[in-house]
Amino acid sequence: MRNHVWPVFEIGPSCKGALVRMRAVTGETPRLAAALAGLAFLSACGGQPQQAPPPPPVDVVTVAPTAVVDVIELPGRVQAVRTAEVRARVDGIVERRLYEEGTDVRADQPLFRIDPRQNQAAYNSAAAALSRAEAGAANTRAVVGRYAPLVKQQAISNQEYDAAVAQARQAEADVNSARAALDRAKLDLNYTLVTSPISGRAGRAQVTEGALVSATSATLMTTVEQLDPVYVNFSQSSNELLQIRRKMSTGAIKADNLDRVRVTLILEDGSPYSPAGHLDFLDMAVDESTGTVSLRAEFPNRQRILLPGQFVRARVEAGVNPSGIMVPQRAVQVTQQGANVMIVGANNVAVARPVKLGSLQGDSWVINEGLKPGDRVIVSGLQKVRPGQPVTVTPPAKPGAKPAAKPATPVAG
Repeated sequence: MRNHVWPVFEIGPSCKGALVRMRAVTGETPRLAAALAGLAFLSACGGQPQQAPPPPPVDVVTVAPTAVVDVIELPGRVQAVRTAEVRARVDGIVERRLYEEGTDVRADQPLFRIDPRQNQAAYNSAAAALSRAEAGAANTRAVVGRYAPLVKQQAISNQEYDAAVAQARQAEADVNSARAALDRAKLDLNYTLVTSPISGRAGRAQVTEGALVSATSATLMTTVEQLDPVYVNFSQSSNELLQIRRKMSTGAIKADNLDRVRVTLILEDGSPYSPAGHLDFLDMAVDESTGTVSLRAEFPNRQRILLPGQFVRARVEAGVNPSGIMVPQRAVQVTQQGANVMIVGANNVAVARPVKLGSLQGDSWVINEGLKPGDRVIVSGLQKVRPGQPVTVTPPAKPGAKPAAKPATPVAG
């Protein structure tokens, strides 16, 4: 069989930028030449080991104790300082509503007018009864005056004189009774003009013109609530309250008096409420069904932003912890299993550390448990770091130092 000359590619020492040369070999078949070329290519490319990527750079903050305001955040509800239910005190038909619903009213401002004719008639009758009683009393006093000299002269018996004196006293009692009835009739007549018992905001009218109201059933006509200031009611776990008192007694938390501490509010939309209030009531008993203690704070409310029944979050500043720990918010990762941070451990290896969060103050979390002074917490580069992975800690930039210039990108020729 005739030999053939076949071209063979000769591969250089490396696959990247390989030197490829073609030379002629003789062989029986082209298959042998192709096989030899493939084996040479694979051995050249597979022999080079890949280099491991360098440890990712990270920025850290070193944990140091600092004075931290001990803030307890609790859900609460707004309550009016005063709530007055305006009810009917006489029977009658409502003639007119005298206020605008949902507006502020002052104390003693008229709200409703009830038909006064029946009560006016009762007042006139009571006045007439008083006049009649006063006339009878005057007559009995005159009789006693005439009988006094006669009994001394023994012109009349002592029994007749005593009877006249008794009638005079009874007549005076009748006068007092008639005067009291007149006062009562006057009150009922005044009650036909229904007024606000307090200053505040009047709510929706519960009765309309033409409605029959009754003093017996004390018909509710409207409600007036005082909205400046307002209360915020909330509850705290008795266990947490006990821990705060213990920290106060040991000096771990410095507070003059837990009953008069500063309280701030977070509204439903997440915005802070201003001005701040103060804690004005701390219950001395624990609710057996919930294991909580009731607390109440008072807040100014001149702009009427806070309304009764509104949900808020109260932030109670229970004192100052002189050895608190805070880390930037961006360093904390919160999952369903809890919160954790990534710290730089021995040999610059990243370690996941579970922590117990306190309150969020500004852009930093208060850490109640899990960190100690000296721990290096990773604050940037977290997306490239996994637990157990070596990292490179970026040294902090010197004050006034300019950032290093980036290397120039080569331009393709």
